[in-house]
Amino acid sequence: MPKLARMPPPAESPYGTDLYLWAEAQAALLRAGRRQEIDVANLAEEIASVGASQKSEIRSRLAVLIAHLLKWEYQPEKRKYGWRATLMEQRLQIEGLIEVSPSLKPWPEAVLGKAYRLARVRAADDTGLPDGAFPADCPYAIGQILDASYYPGAPEREVV
Repeated sequence: MPKLARMPPPAESPYGTDLYLWAEAQAALLRAGRRQEIDVANLAEEIASVGASQKSEIRSRLAVLIAHLLKWEYQPEKRKYGWRATLMEQRLQIEGLIEVSPSLKPWPEAVLGKAYRLARVRAADDTGLPDGAFPADCPYAIGQILDASYYPGAPEREVV
C-alpha cells in the first residue's frame, strides 16, 4: 500500500464532519495542482463509491419499475395514471444513469433476478395479492422492461 494511502487526512479536514465541504476542498486542490495536499485515501474511497452508488440506484429503480409492471399486468382494473408516470420516470432515470455511465449498460440485466425478487414482494404488498400470484421468475425480458412503449397484460383501458 502506498505511503499516502495509509496517512490519515489532515486534522483540519472536514471529511468526517462535512462531506460536501471536504469534496469541494479536494476539487479545488486538484484544480490548483496541489496534489501533495490531497486526501488521497478518502478521495479514492469516494470515487469508488460513486460507481457503487450508481449501480445501487439502477437496481433500486429497476425493482420499482418491475413492481409497477406487475401491478399493471395483474390488476388492470386498478390502473392509475400514477402507475404510468412511475413506469415512465423509472425508465427515464435508468436510461439517464446509463447515458452518464455507458459501461453500466449490462448492469440492469445482471441484477434482474435480485430486482425481481424485491419487485415481487413490493407488488404483493401493494396489491394485496399473495406472492404466489406472481411468477417465481421475472416474466419480462430486460428489453421489454426498459422499453417505454411496453405495458404488459390486457390491452389498456381508460386510466384514471
